[in-house]
Order: sequence, then C-alpha cells, then structure tokens
Amino acid sequence: MKVAVNISKINGEVFAPSSKSYTHRAITIASLSDECVVHRPLMSADTFATIRACESFGANIERKDDRLIIQGMNGKPKVPGNIIDVANSGTTLRFMTAIAALTKGVTVLTGDSSIRTRPNQPLLDVLNRLGVEAYSTRGNGCAPLVVKGGLKGAITTIDGSISSQFVSALIIACPLTTKSTTLSIKGEMKSKPYVDVTKELLEQAGCEILTEETNNIKFIIPANQKYDLKDYTVPGDFSSASYILAAAAMTGSTVIVKNLFPSKQGDVEIIEVLRRMGADISWDRVKGVVRITGNGLQGTTFDAGATPDLVPTIAVLAACAQGVTVIENAEHVRYKETDRLHAMALELTKMGITVKEETDKLTINGGTLKSADLHGWHDHRIVMALTIAGMVAGNTTVDTIESVEISYPNFFEEMQSLGAELKIF
Repeated sequence: MKVAVNISKINGEVFAPSSKSYTHRAITIASLSDECVVHRPLMSADTFATIRACESFGANIERKDDRLIIQGMNGKPKVPGNIIDVANSGTTLRFMTAIAALTKGVTVLTGDSSIRTRPNQPLLDVLNRLGVEAYSTRGNGCAPLVVKGGLKGAITTIDGSISSQFVSALIIACPLTTKSTTLSIKGEMKSKPYVDVTKELLEQAGCEILTEETNNIKFIIPANQKYDLKDYTVPGDFSSASYILAAAAMTGSTVIVKNLFPSKQGDVEIIEVLRRMGADISWDRVKGVVRITGNGLQGTTFDAGATPDLVPTIAVLAACAQGVTVIENAEHVRYKETDRLHAMALELTKMGITVKEETDKLTINGGTLKSADLHGWHDHRIVMALTIAGMVAGNTTVDTIESVEISYPNFFEEMQSLGAELKIF
C-alpha cells in the first residue's frame, strides 16, 4: 500500500497512542504473574505477537474493551506446542528467547524476513553461560533460534552496544531462577531508558533488581522471586507522539497532544530537541498535555545513544531546519527493523537534501524538501517520518505503509483528522 501526501498544515487536539514498549513489558510480566488486568494496552501487530507468544507459554489472555485480562503462568512457562512466530517484533523475539530458557524443554522461535536478519548472538552467548543450550539454526546469531531450557543464575557479562532488549530479556527471566545472577554490561549500554522501563514494570510486580554504576553498569538479580503484577495502566507513547509534534513543527502548525505523562521513556527527549530547534513547545506534566506551535527550525546535534527510535523523526526535522544537524552515536540504529541510518540518508537525498552518511552518524544540511516517490523500507518509523516530510514537500508518495500497524495503527486516520492531506491507495 502507498500514501500520497500533499502540502498540509495540521491543527487540533489528539491523544497519543499507548506505549508499545510498556505494552510489551506489561503483557510479558503479567503473563509471568498469576492474575493481572492491563488497561489501555496498545493493540498493534508487534504487541499481538507478544500476546500470541505468551499464550504459547501457557498464559490465557482475553481482550475486553480497552483492557487485557491475563491469567498468568505463575513464573513457570510450559514448552510451546508449536514454533513461536514473532512476525516483525524484535522485542518479542528477545523477550521470549529468555523466557524459553525457563522451560523444561525445547522452544523454536522465528519471524519474518526482517527479523531473520537481526542480531541475537550476545543474548545467545549469555544464555549458554547460564546453563541454557541456545543457538541460531544458521549459525549467524539470527532467527530461527532454538532454546533448550535450564536457566541458572551466575556471574556474567553482556555487550551493551547492540540492543538493550538483550538486557531487558535477561532481567525479566533471571529473577525466576533458583540461583542469583550478576549481569555486568560491557561497553556503553545503548538505549538504556528501555531497560529503565523494564525495571519500572518489574518493580511494580514486586521484583527486586539492584543496580550498581561505577566503571560500568551491573545488575544484581536475586533468585527465587515471584511476580505479582495485578493491575497496570499503560502510559502514552512519546515515540509515536514524536511524529505529530514534528509535523506541527515542520508545517508551522499548532497541535495539542494529550496522554503524555512523565515516565521512564527516553523518547520524552523529543520535547527538549524540538525546543532546542526553535519550536514553541510546552508540557503540562500533571495534565499530560503537550502544546506545540511550529516556528523556523534551526539545526542541532542529537546523540542517539539512548533514544534510537527518534532518529527518523530528527532526520526529517533536520531536513527542514536552517543549518546543519548532526545525528551521532547512532551505529545501533542500523540494527532495527531496517538500517535506519542508510534508509533515511537515501530517502532524504531523493528529496533534494544533502546528507552525509558515516558508520555511526548522519550529517544533514537543511534545505527545501522536494516532491519524490519514497520507499518506506517496510519500517513503521521510516514510513511515518517520510509521511510528515511529504507534508512539507507535497506531491509525494510513500510505499509499504502497512508497516504502521506495528506501532501506530491509526496514524494516517489521526493525521487526517488534524487536517493532513493524505490519500491511501
């Protein structure tokens, strides 16, 4: 499917969708608890993958209105009766690989063509050091993965430079073993706020995870813990809200986005980035309301280490800004659904923007966006970012737009409700 985008201004109010990251974690941790109700979950392709996987391990999950009623597995996942297919969800793959290590049998996990290119070797290596037999069927660290349960606590390390999902997966599974675990992070831990989100949910479930930060980050995870998440409401998603806020900033519009309350989400950084680039933006943390009016944007420097999902949004903002924007510390962004650094460099170049692509960096010279036929790379974040770029350029098409089902199924409808000139075909 494609979307045709014309020059647009947007105005009005909209609710931010619920957080995908929190929804994944709430479903997973609730499924490892006894009984739980999760309110306002994001129902998207990725979170449906997590629901199906948790059901494969023995949870019973019923959807009623805007909540999920979960009868959990009480910390004892069973061996799935079939292969687990995570579709396009990297979070699901990593979390369920660790949960499979808690079973008393063998689990096979796979996904779509994109998932089968994403690296998992650091997680597999740690699981093998923790008493599990875990390997890639092709020997390349990518799915399909085979996991034979037997997780035992130990003192070990993991490379933090590729994905924080490996760390989140381990700190979800290790409290349920019979021996304590100490997990040290080697090198810089990228996307650390996502681990903070995981810890936040685990603590709400009554789990104790100790953190030491000296020369490196170390997690000390006591054994024989029991999860007891009973009732949880998912907060709004700053990652998804970033496209609405950026669209307003780029088109000189005024928009109010609700349901954005303080949380551990790293992508709250979008507010500060927009302010730094010159947008008139305010955030009422008590009411959870962000108001933005677009002004002339200025280039900036953005460190993507903690917040890689903002890179496509920052890239299109940079394309509209005066001067130069540098997106740095971003090599890990290449290991997402697609190589997002290369994808954004290529597509913005089609729109007449000068972009220099380096291993861990994009340098973007702001200019005048031109009409183009763009490739969405089957990546929800690329598609949404390019769509708002098209609202400035006009007469632009973006393909593979069905990928927005992964995180923001109502994206196009909500943009149209704010006045965006879009036609899906």
